[in-house]
This record gives sequence, C-alpha cells and structure tokens, in this order.
Amino acid sequence: MIFNSLDFAVFLPIVFVLYWFVFNKNLKLQNLLIVAASYLFYGWWDWRFLSLILFSSIVDYLIGRKLKTEGNLIKRKILLWTSILINLGFLGFFKYYNFFLDNFVTAFSFFGSEIQTNSLNIILPVGISFYTFQTLSYSIDVYRKKLEPTENFIAFSAFVSFFPQLVAGPIERASHLLPQFYSKRKFEYTKAVDGMRQILWGLFKKIVIADNCAEYANMIFNDSANMNGSTLFLGAIFFTFQIYGDFSGYSDIAIGTSRLFGFDLKQNFAFPYFSRDMAEFWRRWHISLSTWFRDYLYIPLGGSRGGIWMKVRNTFIIFLVSGFWHGANWTFIAWGLLNAIYFLPIMLSKNNRNNIEIVAKGKMLPNFKEFISMLLTFNLTVLAWVFFRSENIHQAMQIISEIFSKTIFEAPEYFPKFTLLTILLFLFIEWKGRSQQYAIMELNTFKNKIGRYGFYTFLMILIYVNHSSGKEFIYFQF
Repeated sequence: MIFNSLDFAVFLPIVFVLYWFVFNKNLKLQNLLIVAASYLFYGWWDWRFLSLILFSSIVDYLIGRKLKTEGNLIKRKILLWTSILINLGFLGFFKYYNFFLDNFVTAFSFFGSEIQTNSLNIILPVGISFYTFQTLSYSIDVYRKKLEPTENFIAFSAFVSFFPQLVAGPIERASHLLPQFYSKRKFEYTKAVDGMRQILWGLFKKIVIADNCAEYANMIFNDSANMNGSTLFLGAIFFTFQIYGDFSGYSDIAIGTSRLFGFDLKQNFAFPYFSRDMAEFWRRWHISLSTWFRDYLYIPLGGSRGGIWMKVRNTFIIFLVSGFWHGANWTFIAWGLLNAIYFLPIMLSKNNRNNIEIVAKGKMLPNFKEFISMLLTFNLTVLAWVFFRSENIHQAMQIISEIFSKTIFEAPEYFPKFTLLTILLFLFIEWKGRSQQYAIMELNTFKNKIGRYGFYTFLMILIYVNHSSGKEFIYFQF
C-alpha cells in the first residue's frame, strides 16, 4: 500500500476511527490495532514477507530481554552479534546476494577462469533496509545499557512495524519512539490538523514536484547517449528535485500521519538544497540515516578523534557504506565515494561545523557569499546524483563528460515550462518556511483565513490535476 493511492485514502480513515473512537479507552488494544493495521499495510504489497518482520521482532525482543539479565560480557557480545548477524544476514541475502555473486564471477573471468553459477530470482522486501536498522538500533542501545529493554511485546511489535514509517523511514530510535507506545495517547485537535497540513505538503512534493520531474528525468536518462550537455544537465536537475520531492514527501506524509495518531517522529529533511557546504548538506539530508551511521558506525570506528589517517579512513567508510546501503550497484558506491571526496576538504580544514544555523536567518535573502556557496553546493550535489540515477558507471561517466563538453551551451531538447514553474514555486515556499519543521508549518498562524484556505485549495487542485495512478516512492527499492 502506498500513500498516494486510493487504497490508503480508504485505509487511513478506517484505522483513525477505530483508533480514537473504538479502542481509545484501552492502550493495549490501541497498540494491537497499530500492529494489525501495520501488517495489513505491509502485507497489501506482499503478505509473504510479513514473516521477516515478525521474525525480526521476536529475535530482537528476546535478545533484549536476555541482555537485561545477562552479566557476562562475552555472552552479552554473543547476544548482540546474534542480532546483528541475523538482521544483516536477511538484508544481505535479499539485497546483495546476486550482486556479490555476479562480481565474484566477473573477478574470476578477468583472470581467465570461467565459473558457472545460477543467480536467484530474489524479490527485495520493501523497506527491509529501514526496519532492519530500526531493530538493530534497539539491540545495540540495550547492549550499551543506554536503553531499558521492553517486556511489552505488543508495544515492541508496534515500534518495529509502525505503518507510517515502516517502508521508507524516518528510521526511528527505540529511545524516542518506543516509550510513546507505553503511555496513553490523547487526541489533540491542533496536532491532528498540523498532521493533515504536513500530509498535504508531502503529497504536493510527491505528486506535483517529484512525479512531474520524474517524467522528464526518465526520458533524458533513458536516452542519454543522444542528448546534448544542456539537456543532460537539465535531466540531472530534474532528478535532483525528483528524489528530494519523492523522499522528503514520503517523510512528511509519514510524520503527519503519525501525528494523527498522537505520535511524534523526528524530522528527516531540513531543506538540504539551501546548504552552503557538503557538511551542512549531510546534516540536513536523510537525517535519520546520517545520524544512524554516525552513532553506530562512525563514532565506534573512532570518529574524528584520531589522526588524519583515521579521519580519512572513517570518512570513506561511512560514505561508501551509505552508498552501498542504497543498493547493490557500483553506481551507488561511486556516489558515496564522490560525496566522501566532497566532504574531506571541509573536515580536514575543520570547517565542517561552520554552517549550523539556517542560511540567512531572519533575513529575506542571502548575501552574495551565501548565495554562491549554496549554488556551488547544489551543483556538486546535482553531479553526484548523476551516479545515483545512472544504470551503470559507463552511463554516468558519459553523461558527466557530455555535461562538461561544449554542448552544454546548446539549447536543451526539453524545456517543460509547467514543471520548471512548479519547481520555482516549490523553492520559493521552501525558502519562506526554511526555519520550520516543514515549509508550510506556520500557515495556521495567518489571520487571513481566506488566503490560508485558498492556498490549501490551490495545493489540492495541483495535486488533483497532476495525480495519476499511484506511482511508487523511489526509496521503496532501498
């Protein structure tokens, strides 16, 4: 089931009514309803993979219980590695088995040996990368004694399978989300309205921005060999807004939907395309994943505490693993490598904490230096997204080389005015609301109700006009 579908439009109100008007007096039944609704939501795609979520929930729940009473350090480590190996084992098999097999065969072929193997027709379970990391964080935090393990299996199952963020995040920490299942929720009208507003903005991002940009990005990338440099660069820009509108739009809908049920999820995107350097970009892009890698990989490796060699090593590891997390393709690894190269000069010069506050805070416009910094960072990001979107390294290099050729000065073969105008509108609204959790958060403070509801209506009309049969979200494949 996807957010921009008729199925979800029917599903959500039914669950909402049952949650607040039928089971509202019993916390355990409310949590049980969330588990049932979440399994239905996920099983709507493919019920066979529900067993993976259930098995992962049981394993990490039992390991958490055992870690609470086990005092022997060696046995505690065995329990932790059992959780890590089981969770990453499932992830590795479904996501990377054929990748490693194909590259193993290619390596032997390079040295003149032929190996006959059979690839498996493996279906990648939707969201496995997200809920795997979510359950892993629970086991690791319990092992570190930063979190008290739960004895409530229903609450834990609801935490693991919580349908708003199950298939594409945000990746929530147990320390933040799990305790919310312990206490009785009270319906708050203002909170629910705010949730609906964020859902509306998320749908606008997905349907009006991402899906329109996807149409032209796909046409250009699918025929990249016959496109000039300006068209390819425009295609890369379209993909840049496609992936942001698509993924941050999903996060907005997930956070808004959670708010309807009395839950608070953490912000996953903080206007990353207004960043002034790559360090700031990675503090604002897919925040839940970036902080996960920081806390569970980068810091345990030594972080930035050692010498230059350790800092360089850890930076490359974190970005390469991040790239590989996104998919079993060398293009994702190249994307991670390129971002590591972007990031290193900033880190080594100790300028990675220069831009903590939002750009042009309290001002209408950025100054010249800020504008140039944003423009440079944005263009570096666009070039990196070429690798992310390309089918293979060869295509990515062909596109990059054409962009840096003299054909960049030719007129682009596509120039969709409506899509470009919506991007400009989108950037204007995002800029105006860049100090908020999401761009239109403060519209409720506008005293002019006609203007406020007129704007909501305008967004809904654009969503309706541009809506086609529900297109899946990009990050479902990860």
